[in-house]
Amino acid sequence: MSTARVIVVMGVAGTGKTTVGQLLATALALPYAEGDAFHPAANVAKMASGVPLDDADRWPWLDAIGEWARCRGDRGGVVSASSLKRAYRDLLRAAAPGAVFVHLTGERPLIERRMAARTGHFMPTTLLDSQFAALEPLQEDEPGVAVDVSGSPEEITARALAALRPLAAPTRLES
Repeated sequence: MSTARVIVVMGVAGTGKTTVGQLLATALALPYAEGDAFHPAANVAKMASGVPLDDADRWPWLDAIGEWARCRGDRGGVVSASSLKRAYRDLLRAAAPGAVFVHLTGERPLIERRMAARTGHFMPTTLLDSQFAALEPLQEDEPGVAVDVSGSPEEITARALAALRPLAAPTRLES
């Protein structure tokens, strides 16, 4: 087992993957990668126009994230990626076998309010239903934790760090 892991912050749009991912990376002194930055322009345009991505759109995006995770090797890192389906997470774990997932969860009304309040993001609230429809929560045999998104980003991050402690290398998560 490596001394550090790649942590994938997952969940539907609007759960705070970017914010929590950045806070986790800072707390763990690991590099952070924004999952949206791996999308080709066509994916961003499709979502911005209100059309949900399908698997054919997502595979190249997931391959790019998987390559980033693979290159992090045993050095670890944090990346945000919706990872809504088990098959997507399986692909990321194949690329980075030690990867662990932080599934940000919350009630739809809260997430929709947060999505509506953010500015400058390409993902419209009209796609939230398609995100929930595609979501396959973490299974018991998948390395990861579910963390509720109620509260401040700092509170959510603290819950994530506490939940991750038993799953990750002690040298990286003890503080």
